Amino acid sequence: MMRSSNDPTARSRSVGTVAAVAAIGGLLFGYDTGVISGGLLFIRTEFGLSALMEGVVVSSLLVGATIGALVSGRLADRFGRRTVLLVTAGIFAVGALIAGLAPDATVLVLGRFVLGLAIGPASAVVPLYIAEMVPADRRGALVNSNQLMITIGIVVSYAVGFLFAPIEGWRWMLGLAVVPAVLLAAGMAVLPETPRNLVSRGFPARAEDVLRSIHGKADVAAELAEIAAADERDRQNRSARGVLRDPALRPMLVVGIGLAVFSQIAGVNTIIYFAPSVLETSGFGTSGSILAQVGVGLINVLMTVVAMLLIDRLGRRPMVIAAFAGMGVSMAALGLVYLMPSQSGLVGWFALVCMAAYIGCFAFGVGAILWVLIAEIYPLKVRGAAVGMATMAHWLANFVVALTFPLLIEGAGATATFWIFAVVCAAATVFCVRLVPETKGRSLEEISEAREEAAR
Repeated sequence: MMRSSNDPTARSRSVGTVAAVAAIGGLLFGYDTGVISGGLLFIRTEFGLSALMEGVVVSSLLVGATIGALVSGRLADRFGRRTVLLVTAGIFAVGALIAGLAPDATVLVLGRFVLGLAIGPASAVVPLYIAEMVPADRRGALVNSNQLMITIGIVVSYAVGFLFAPIEGWRWMLGLAVVPAVLLAAGMAVLPETPRNLVSRGFPARAEDVLRSIHGKADVAAELAEIAAADERDRQNRSARGVLRDPALRPMLVVGIGLAVFSQIAGVNTIIYFAPSVLETSGFGTSGSILAQVGVGLINVLMTVVAMLLIDRLGRRPMVIAAFAGMGVSMAALGLVYLMPSQSGLVGWFALVCMAAYIGCFAFGVGAILWVLIAEIYPLKVRGAAVGMATMAHWLANFVVALTFPLLIEGAGATATFWIFAVVCAAATVFCVRLVPETKGRSLEEISEAREEAAR
């Protein structure tokens, strides 16, 4: 348990430490989803993978993530966010070892599935943990530290892929995820449970201690009373109703699940998973394709930092609308590349620019907003379960895209495939304009109360 402090600088450091440690889960999320892109170039040769089996190797992680996300929300509500993240760290380590030591494609698929069982809970519970631990005026930026760590994890996976490419060391690429898994376990072992979850599970005294350790003594009683009042309202309103049966929750479930699904079917992971394969056809070569993707990953990190600086100023809604619009334009332009007689030379570089622009728009808006928004918009008693449902939808959509993309490229061609994604981005823009709310600067309890009043 962190010590209480009345020093604003010390409290700021405490809050930053909480976000940084929890966001190691985001680093693992990014690393384990991104590392397959470089490793796949060598795995397909060593194991003789067909286009379908290539999709299975990539998407097996996503099946595990879908299952992990589905169960993690309710487990986080029942046993606590911290406990779930501690268990998740262990699953990450086991999955990385299985994948890195896999003797054949079947065991590799198993290892990727186990990794998915950890990524699902990490993607759902890490932003939830941070959102419930930090003050409202910094929540957007600090929850987004998870997204920043996801992008850093992706870049690190690309860099590791480049370093091990000369020796075709895909096993090292996959197995090195053990290191951040150990760091996550060590960090979460010394962090407390969130005060909101402690109140929900009947431990108000412990919740008060946590609030003091993070925010200092000022206004702790008022904040604790606000959390307790919100918890009591939830108990009265939802004692006999599930998440799906609550009419007041349905609009926000549509927003959370819809945004999660659109974030995936807009095609982002075709860039994260398959960019080296796409760039290889554009004349970059194997090592050059992996190195080029490192550059795309760095843009992902840079634009995530920009988003962190602006999210609590500009707000969630305008950023995500602008992002989907920009992604659509970038995908449409990428489709044009494959109408050219040759994809090498300047045309190949144009393809790289399109990918970089797409990832930059995603990082600035969709990547920055998704995990923040779904951690904010649900009431305390069902927050874990509702976030888990949105996260499950995210991974299920991710699975469908990863499994079908190689087949879609093979059957419909690159131009038609990327233009389909451009149309999806346009639909997502309309969805956000019509349905996504603004939540900046409000406490989680204020957001919950405003949502209930709007539903009456």
